[in-house]
Amino acid sequence: MSASSTDPIIAIATAPGRGGIGVIRVSGPSLQAWAGVLCGQALKPRHAHYLPFRTQDGETLDEGLALFFPGPHSYTGEDVLELQGHGGPAVLRRVLEDCLARGTDIGLRLAQPGEFTQRAFLNDRLDLAQAEAVADLIEASSTAAARSAMASLSGVFSAEIQALSERIVQLRMLVEATLDFPEEEIDFLETYQAAARLDGIRTALDEVLNTARQGLVLREGLHVVLAGQPNVGKSSLLNALAGEDVAIVTPIAGTTRDRVIQQVHIDGIPLHIVDTAGLRETEDTVERIGIERSWAEIGRAQVIVHLQDARHPDDPLDVEIVKRLPAGTPVLRVLNKADLLAAGAKGLGAQGLGVHGAPEDQPGAYLPEPPAPAGATSAAPAVQLLQVSAKTGLGLDALRARLLEIAGWTPGAESPWLARERHVRALEQAREHLQLANEHASHSDQVLDLFAEELRLAHESLCEITGQFTSDDLLGEIFSRFCIGK
Repeated sequence: MSASSTDPIIAIATAPGRGGIGVIRVSGPSLQAWAGVLCGQALKPRHAHYLPFRTQDGETLDEGLALFFPGPHSYTGEDVLELQGHGGPAVLRRVLEDCLARGTDIGLRLAQPGEFTQRAFLNDRLDLAQAEAVADLIEASSTAAARSAMASLSGVFSAEIQALSERIVQLRMLVEATLDFPEEEIDFLETYQAAARLDGIRTALDEVLNTARQGLVLREGLHVVLAGQPNVGKSSLLNALAGEDVAIVTPIAGTTRDRVIQQVHIDGIPLHIVDTAGLRETEDTVERIGIERSWAEIGRAQVIVHLQDARHPDDPLDVEIVKRLPAGTPVLRVLNKADLLAAGAKGLGAQGLGVHGAPEDQPGAYLPEPPAPAGATSAAPAVQLLQVSAKTGLGLDALRARLLEIAGWTPGAESPWLARERHVRALEQAREHLQLANEHASHSDQVLDLFAEELRLAHESLCEITGQFTSDDLLGEIFSRFCIGK
C-alpha cells in the first residue's frame, strides 16, 4: 500500500446500509491520549464507556459505546479505538468526518481496503493464511465454509504448514552439516535415513495438499453453465436446483435473452449456475446478442451441462453444439423432460458416453460462431449422459452427485480448513521440489548440493503460504480485496 504503514487510520467497520449498530474503528501508535480528548474522558483499556459523541464545538452527533484496546493486545497490534453508535449512514459519516477533522494533528487518514488486517499481519498478530481467513469468514456462503474459515483463522491450516516446514528444515540441517564437513566421509543418505525421512515428508505433504484441494472447492465452488437449444428446460433445471423460481419459464422459445446466475449449495459446496440463452439460428438482434454471450459463458465454464430434450436425443442442432464446445472442459449431456417419454421407455441412467454418429456434412452457419477458448482443439470433449426431469425431480440427485464429483469434492467430507488457489499452487510447487530431491537422492551422495537446494525451495514454497517469504506485490493484491474497515 502506498500510504505509510505507521499513519493512524480510521474507517467505518460495519457494512454499508442502515442497521441498529454502526462501528467506527481507529488504529495507530500511541492513540490513548488522543482517544481520551476525542471522547471527553480517559478511557480504561478494554472497558465499554457509554458516552455522547460530540464535536469540538460541543454538538452531540450520536451516543454509544467507546472501547479502547492498547497495543500490542489488539486486533492490529497497535492502539485501537472503537466507537459503537447507531447504524445510520448519515450519523456514521458525521462521526467519521469529525474524527478525521480532530485527528489532523496526528496524521489520521482513511484506511485502505484490508489495511487493519494487513497491520495485524505486519505486527505478527496473524500470519498470512490466517489474515486471508478473515476475509473468507466474512464471505462464507455456507455453514461448512464458515466453520472451515474459522478453523483457518484459529491457525489449524498454519499449524499443518509449520509442521511440514519444520520437518524439511531438520532434514536440511543434516544435509548442510554434511556438506560443511566433507572430510568426515559420512554416507549421509544411509546414516541419517534421509530417503525414509523424505518419503515421510512427501506423504504428509500429499495429505495436506488433498485437504487443501477440498478446502479450495469449499471456498470457491464450481462455475456451471447450462447450455442447449431453446425450450429444452435450462431455466426449469436452474429453478429446480435452486429450489425457487429464479428464471422465467414459458413455452415460448427464446424467453431467456441474457444470462441468469444463481448460487446454490450442494453438500455445502457453492455452485455458481449460469442459465444462458438458447443456442439456435435467429434473426432477432437482441436474441443473437444473448446467444453470443452464451458462448462467452460456455468458454469460461468449469463444467458444461449440455441440456437436450429426452424425446429428441439425436437432434442435428445438438450435434453442432457439441462440436463447438471447448475442448478439455467437462461436459454433462443431460436429457431433460424424461417424464414425457412414452410409458415403459427404458431409462438411460448415468453412463460415460462419447458423441457418436456426428454427421460431417452438416452445415454449421446457422449457429453464431463461439469464441475460440485458449488451447481449444477441434476435437469434441468427452461427455457423460444423465437422464432427468426438472419438472418431477427425476435424476436430479444423480446430477448433483456428478457435479460434486467433477468439483473434486468427496460427499460427506468436510475440509478442516479453507484454502485458496495460491495455497494449492504453493503446495504443488513444494511437492515438485520434493520429487526432484527424491530423484537426486537416487544418485547417492554425489549430488547432495542439489538435494539440499530442492529442500530449500520446497521450504520457501511452504513459507509463501504463511507469509514468511512473500513479495510486497502479493501482499498488496491480497489485502486490496478485503472490505474497507477490516
